[in-house]
Amino acid sequence: MHYRSITDLADLLQQSLHRIPRETDLVVGLPGGGVLAANILCLLANVPMSDLESILAGRSFSVGRTKLDGGPAPAPQHVVAVADTAEGVAEARARLAAAGIAATLVVVYGDGPDVPGADLVLEALPEPRIFQWSFMQHPVLERACVDIDGVLCLDPTHGENDDGAAYLEFLTTARPLYRPVRRIGTLVTSRLEKYRAETEGWLAAQGIAYGRLAMLDLPSQAERIRLGAHGSFKAETYRQSDAPLFIESENRQTRRIAELSGKPVLCLETHSLVTRETLARAPAAAPVPSTLGTAKAIARGLLGPARVAALKRRFAR
Repeated sequence: MHYRSITDLADLLQQSLHRIPRETDLVVGLPGGGVLAANILCLLANVPMSDLESILAGRSFSVGRTKLDGGPAPAPQHVVAVADTAEGVAEARARLAAAGIAATLVVVYGDGPDVPGADLVLEALPEPRIFQWSFMQHPVLERACVDIDGVLCLDPTHGENDDGAAYLEFLTTARPLYRPVRRIGTLVTSRLEKYRAETEGWLAAQGIAYGRLAMLDLPSQAERIRLGAHGSFKAETYRQSDAPLFIESENRQTRRIAELSGKPVLCLETHSLVTRETLARAPAAAPVPSTLGTAKAIARGLLGPARVAALKRRFAR
């Protein structure tokens, strides 16, 4: 599974700017992620931008260009049409050609270095792949395990997370976050089993379809905290399933789930795909030393251990 974030997309477009025809005077975003890519590219290249339907309809374009004068924009002479993947590129080329618009077709992420209908592929990125800007539309959702809090809705605040009346209120009024457009395979949450009715009610009210809802069967929040069962429960549910991906909101739990399950986890806190291999290459950061500890280390380095000891004896009197 390959993953690319919006930051990855912007970096790739920046690094590939020299590959875009220098005479480009209009960037056209093809439907879907191509509009996002075109927005970034037009700002980097300082040229106007349009979308496919607008340019085919002859509507004006002005987004992305620093205004130098108040006159009307001249008709474009060299159009670059951008798509995030090869889907729909051949059709877009045919529609542009039928309208008499010559364009260079750019695919940001192709299955290989060459894509039928495209003039330029910026990065070869074979399937399976998933993007930050479209992960909630991806077919993998229908088989994936997905967390609820921090993904489908905002996390409860400290005050709401009381395992009592405030938490019950949160469960019924939680603010939606990412909105899936597909049925989700399995929802996996560390919410307690006793809150199943409230959770199912909220999901139904939001129109979120899913195959299974796995909840933690413990008597209380205190017991859940005592056992530290958040990540291990999610990891075991994921490990026993045939799901190819887990979507988790929190980096610490993401790392735990990936380590215990041995399967990839998409972290929405860092916008990265975490696997056992990436964990081995980038272990968890060491704890940040305290301010007092840092001050003591600096003092020992500047004064030496003997003088530090003398000062400690002096102030201890």
